[in-house]
Amino acid sequence: MLRFLTKELVSVCLLSLIIITGYSQQNEKPYIVLLSLDGFRHDFPEKYPTPNLDSIAKDGVRAKALLPCFPTKTFPNHYSIVTGLYPDHHGIVANKFYDPASGKVFALGSKEKFNPVFYGGEPIWNVAEAQGIKTAAYFWPGSDVPVHGKYPSIWKKYDKQTTLAQRLDSVVYWLQLPPENRPHFIALYLEQPDMDEHEFGPWSEEAKQQVLLADSLVGVLRCAINALPIADQVNLIIVSDHGLVETSNTRSISLEEYIPARWLANPETMGSPVVFLKAKPEYYDSIQSVIVTIPHTKGYVSKYMPRRFHFGKNPRCLDFTVVAESGWSIITNPPEKIKKGNHGYDNENKDMWAIFYATGPAFKKGYVQKTFLNISIYPLIAQILGISIPPADGKLKLVRRMLNTHSE
Repeated sequence: MLRFLTKELVSVCLLSLIIITGYSQQNEKPYIVLLSLDGFRHDFPEKYPTPNLDSIAKDGVRAKALLPCFPTKTFPNHYSIVTGLYPDHHGIVANKFYDPASGKVFALGSKEKFNPVFYGGEPIWNVAEAQGIKTAAYFWPGSDVPVHGKYPSIWKKYDKQTTLAQRLDSVVYWLQLPPENRPHFIALYLEQPDMDEHEFGPWSEEAKQQVLLADSLVGVLRCAINALPIADQVNLIIVSDHGLVETSNTRSISLEEYIPARWLANPETMGSPVVFLKAKPEYYDSIQSVIVTIPHTKGYVSKYMPRRFHFGKNPRCLDFTVVAESGWSIITNPPEKIKKGNHGYDNENKDMWAIFYATGPAFKKGYVQKTFLNISIYPLIAQILGISIPPADGKLKLVRRMLNTHSE
């Protein structure tokens, strides 16, 4: 009996040691707060006073610009940031698209947005959780979907009625949880200034006020983080998904005038300023001939799009991709209301470029990073957290110079 108890005691001690060691490793990991300001153009800080972003640039890192993936839409790019994959590879090819395999339409306002079949790749929260690091997400696109059956430890289903201040409060609260429950990676999404840019235009007074508000919220969040006991362990990364450009009713093309609906096999066309078309077999050649003639657009056979797009091979891109010229709209459902600002255009268009700022112990001070593609944020986060990631399109070598030597 004594021998049995001794072995049992040893086993319990070993188990306790493993638990304590795991807890210690979790607790010693750095923290990352990733904040997205939807639609925040890369040149807003040049046009408007942004003292808090300027302060981060001085104390940490800023990129000349952050290059979004094509198409420059919200869901594809947010999901690219947290998977390190081009939209063509993770499958969220637009904010709204038709999936020929299932016959279903993915749309932000529908139940299909929560269907995990649409989401490929391994989000950073899945990867971190699998390696013992707790994570949280507040409205980050894709975080309220059970990708491969998993969620972050803490997540929220999107509710636009939740104020921006409430979201910041929650993040600060999460960083004050007991160490064993505290997330070391937090992703936070704010839908401004994008919403007002769409309604009033990116250079409107309304959009300007949202830019100023966003900058002030960055300051509030940073101040709150700096007041925490773990402040010297927290890295704050500020990004956006894309920019916006002015649009108007005078710059629009009606798709129906060039490609009749009867030529198309997909149930509806959608997504100005980038439209995917699936041809009925008998009209394939006709559409291929016509798409290169539509004014103020560029039309491509999807699978043969120029390499720089890294786009078009996914079946959800359908047969053809038509992209409007900057500031122009493609009307697919007349009479369609054209708002005063939009995005989704060619990602080489500087009006679509986004922001990247970062500060914290992992980052150099006063460093200016060359423009880089947002998919490289994924390996950057993994490097800071000290976790392994699956193969991705984003490359650490493109961004590691912004890290302190001890983080490389």
